Amino acid sequence: MNTVTVDLTPSYPVVIGAEIPIGEVLAAHVSPGPCVIVTDSNVGPLHLADACGSLESAGWEVLDNLQFIAGEESKSLKVYSELLGRVARTGLGRDGTIFALGGGVVGDLVGFVAASYMRGVRLVMLPTTLLSMVDSSVGGKVGLDLPEGKNLVGAFHQPEAVVADIARLETLPEREISNGLAELVKMGLLAGGEYFRDLDAISAARSGDSGPLVKLIEHAVRYKASVVERDEREGGLRSVLNYGHTIGHGLEAASGYRLSHGEAISLGMVCAAKIGAKHTGFDLMERQRELLLACGLPVTQTGFDAGAVLAAMSRDKKRAAEDGARMHRFVLLEEIGRPVWGVSVSEPEVIEALETLKGAG
Repeated sequence: MNTVTVDLTPSYPVVIGAEIPIGEVLAAHVSPGPCVIVTDSNVGPLHLADACGSLESAGWEVLDNLQFIAGEESKSLKVYSELLGRVARTGLGRDGTIFALGGGVVGDLVGFVAASYMRGVRLVMLPTTLLSMVDSSVGGKVGLDLPEGKNLVGAFHQPEAVVADIARLETLPEREISNGLAELVKMGLLAGGEYFRDLDAISAARSGDSGPLVKLIEHAVRYKASVVERDEREGGLRSVLNYGHTIGHGLEAASGYRLSHGEAISLGMVCAAKIGAKHTGFDLMERQRELLLACGLPVTQTGFDAGAVLAAMSRDKKRAAEDGARMHRFVLLEEIGRPVWGVSVSEPEVIEALETLKGAG
């Protein structure tokens, strides 16, 4: 097992490995006590019994385990309200802990429940997808979607610990692995250096080679931790983690979430590289394209409604009043390992970049 420490106040560990005994590992970081495990209808049948058994053997009192219907649609005020009521009926007190067992939707939704229940109780993340291991389980951003846009309701609520067991990835379909690889590529481009060079092993990681996979996960967690430590609440630097997300979230929402998060971010990175070449003079289109294709991710897309994408982008929570109706804020790369954020990009430039998706391949 490898452990990365997120050096905040208080700090917390991200434990990465295979076949991790959850209860035993957590004993060094979180005192056992009353808890509730929350998961979704996909993950529960696969991993819930193992998690419960491991925690109970280490002295945790599992008051109940709760499941909700899997899917982005559950990241809603309705399901959030229902979960709060169900947690309250377990009798969990302010000294209790909520475990989020699942992927990004579970982590975001359950994390927001933990952040708001009794004004905040302890949270432990047990990510079961590659995407959640390298991104959403680390950094404390939790929240919900509204019909008007993605992640428009939320809070910052850091976990007590994160346990990323790559053995759980064996149950995932190939598409879910590719989703996580999108974030690995994104952060490798942002970080540069050894991390970027190790992206040469992305195909081996995709095929399930545990050595390269663990190394890339650790790279991603270390990079994200380094950013979060300097800007916990996204006052500036942390915005770099949104590379590819400005258009990506717009595409994801406009598709009715038929595009997965990783697929949408892949397409968003294609657009960002196109815009970046114009603004910074740095052309990474071909190298980025090679990496995304090695992940099994799309670099072209047709059939989307540009107007719907722009409408979703107009509700992006990173926009400011001074941006105006036809300007958007982007993260771009001046070179590998040198991101810039808050770059103003006009709506015509966005439309031009979206047109790139129809012929980027």
